[in-house]
Amino acid sequence: MMMLSSACSRHAEQLLELHGSTMGTTYSVKIPSLPDGVTPRTLARLIEQDLVRVNHLMSTYQPDSELSRFNAHQSTDWLDVSSELMQVVAQAQTVSEMSGGAFDVTIGPVVNLWGFGPEVTEARIPDTRSIDNARSRIGHRMLEYRASPAALRKARPDLYVDLSAIAKGYGVDRVAATLDGNGIDAYLVEIGGEVRARGTKQQGKPWHVAIERPDPLSRSVYRVVRLNDAAMATSGDYRNFFEVGGRFYSHTIDPKSGRPVEHHLASVTVLGDTCTAADALATSLLVLGPERGYALAESHEIAAFFVIRTVEGYDHKATPAFDRATVDAEE
Repeated sequence: MMMLSSACSRHAEQLLELHGSTMGTTYSVKIPSLPDGVTPRTLARLIEQDLVRVNHLMSTYQPDSELSRFNAHQSTDWLDVSSELMQVVAQAQTVSEMSGGAFDVTIGPVVNLWGFGPEVTEARIPDTRSIDNARSRIGHRMLEYRASPAALRKARPDLYVDLSAIAKGYGVDRVAATLDGNGIDAYLVEIGGEVRARGTKQQGKPWHVAIERPDPLSRSVYRVVRLNDAAMATSGDYRNFFEVGGRFYSHTIDPKSGRPVEHHLASVTVLGDTCTAADALATSLLVLGPERGYALAESHEIAAFFVIRTVEGYDHKATPAFDRATVDAEE
């Protein structure tokens, strides 16, 4: 349920905050002022409709979602889908090609095997045969999309698509589009840490957004940046994991190996024009690791910030595009 934290008008100095739950996480929308004719309750209802719609299209946790119906479709024929689902799959496929398959929305069978999917299972390490069998079902090139009429097609009937690494970013963009469409020219939208900002806060003050320290035992700020008319997404290995025999296994799975990543890259933050693209890119760079991920981001002029575990704690490095796009917020 969405909550209204305050009310405002065009001339008020209060910051309107709308917040609630969606996609297994939380969301918030902050708006300095509303144009005439737009009320907080009306806006809350529109945002709620947007988020319900995204879940209805792209959730693997809802058996009646459009994506769940596609996954259950045991055929290699084209299946008509909404333009929204097709567009998100198209964006995912673009990032998959760019990253050499490091980002792959068909990885669902492996994610589920490790216990990070919709089915609640006991934390355990799958055997090699099970991993190999699951890997035989994945590969982004086994998924096709068509723009007109919008449709998806599998190369094998048991292909399974999981959009959890891109859907939150799309949800942010959808809410931002609703705000734009209602004449709101300044806002900060956040879903599960994925963010999009436009304009400034009251009195022209910039939006300050934190990059979290990748510590699984606490929450603290690693760096704060000013975000201006841009989206920001972070992917990390420090929140969703399990431990067996003193070893940690992250939910970030490498499609090549079918196993959780094992390098020292703890998190990647990406800036972009859309949160959909930034969300997918952050995941792909995290999978690739500190060297290959940085090289890919630099070669494609992606604004990315890498936080790396070291013996002493954490280190970081940013691509030139990230340094150009951001200004550290004053303490």
